[in-house]
Amino acid sequence: MAQRELKEAFISNLTGTSLGEVALGSFLTPVCLIIRGLILMIHYQAKGTLPLPLPLISHLFLDLFLLIFPLVLSCTVLSSILHLVIITLYIISTCLFWCIYRSSSHSPAQHLQKTVSTFLQSHVQFNQIPFVTLFRVFVNVKTTISILAVDFIIFPRRYAKTETYGTGVMDFGVGAFVFANALVCPEARGKGISGSKMRHITKQIQSVWPLLALGMARLLSVKMTGYHEHVTEYGVHWNFFFTLAIVRVVVSMLLVVLPTRHLWVFSLLISGLYQFILETTELKTFIIHNSDREKDFLHANKEGIFSIAGYVAIYLAGVQIGLYVMQPRSQVREWLRMLFHLLLGSVVLYAALCTCQTFVEPVSRRSANLSFVLWIVAQSMFFMSCLCVADMILLFSKRTSGCPFVPTSLNVYKKDADSNPADEKKRGEIESLCIVQAISRNQLLFFLLANVLTGLTNAVVDTLTCSSSFSVFVLLLYMFMNCFVIYVLHVCGITLKFW
Repeated sequence: MAQRELKEAFISNLTGTSLGEVALGSFLTPVCLIIRGLILMIHYQAKGTLPLPLPLISHLFLDLFLLIFPLVLSCTVLSSILHLVIITLYIISTCLFWCIYRSSSHSPAQHLQKTVSTFLQSHVQFNQIPFVTLFRVFVNVKTTISILAVDFIIFPRRYAKTETYGTGVMDFGVGAFVFANALVCPEARGKGISGSKMRHITKQIQSVWPLLALGMARLLSVKMTGYHEHVTEYGVHWNFFFTLAIVRVVVSMLLVVLPTRHLWVFSLLISGLYQFILETTELKTFIIHNSDREKDFLHANKEGIFSIAGYVAIYLAGVQIGLYVMQPRSQVREWLRMLFHLLLGSVVLYAALCTCQTFVEPVSRRSANLSFVLWIVAQSMFFMSCLCVADMILLFSKRTSGCPFVPTSLNVYKKDADSNPADEKKRGEIESLCIVQAISRNQLLFFLLANVLTGLTNAVVDTLTCSSSFSVFVLLLYMFMNCFVIYVLHVCGITLKFW
């Protein structure tokens, strides 16, 4: 069997993992963010200054070792003991937090209960919704890791994309990518339609040309180089860039006529109607049947074409949730109330998912059925909730430690008379050294660079015969190169957007 066929077989006919194991991964990134923030606060308490010495280098490597590399290890050598790793990291973060609290001016004179009460009544300020930014960035990071790691034996097969039914980590990554784009679309940020509706639709159609161009570039490069591909993901000629473009255009048309307050209803209606069609017609059999690819374009790309209905439902749900979380809030209590609603919504959707899997059909990324839509939205809300908890912990720690400079979390509000321009300048300087902000600035470029490096790596490395240690080394080097390029662009103030 040729090398291409071996690699295609290696990523085919997989059944995924449990819902619980996918949800377990949601705890890793938040605790890494917490530990990173607490380390910076401890340094500030000890030295009285930030950033770290040799800031351009030290902050990059701090972020790589605490935010990026743990995600690589979690899906390779540590995947079998991930629960123990997470527990250990939470114990470490608890110890770091206790050290900060004990050394702060609030302790021991001020009791913890009074400190918490004061914290709940405090006001906050922000430029971006921190956990939304974190969600989008780390969905991108995890996707970037997975697209190369899946070609190595050390990557657990249960994490890879499933063939027909199942819940793989990479299956969630696909849906979460769509959900993440919906969270920050103009409609989710409360920007109304300017001008006529037709002009708005035309503008949205024109805005997706980069995605269509990238889709064509990927299609041509795959076909011309003979790169291995799993056709049951999207089809023979289809790819994820085409899905993103078509979904954006379809949703733009729907949002012209649909009331934004009730988008969740239309999300359920679309996914429910699609599931009804799957159950009552031959469509499900048509999508799953895999021996008729050569008939015409529709048969060749049926997964990519028909799954658009499910992704449109996910996008509408993402816009609805984005409208809710983007609402202005000033008090910590209001943020905690929002967090409670996110968690409650996730629990309700998980209950609906279990019911749907029992009485209707299991999760299928291949058809993007109702169960898939429920799972993506439920798990996305849960992951966002975990990141929001991390933001709250960092905010409380910043207030306790007296260090206002840690980036990627909310800031305690100060009146104009109390604000210090030097502090604001210092905060901006440290934020410019954060890998999260760097990736957020050039997210599409980060993803494109990862795709290019994935292809180059597969061209020069036989991923199926690599040892575990060499596989991890390659993946760490790959992520270092991705992050280094994006970080340098960010430090130089460069945003590469050509449309």
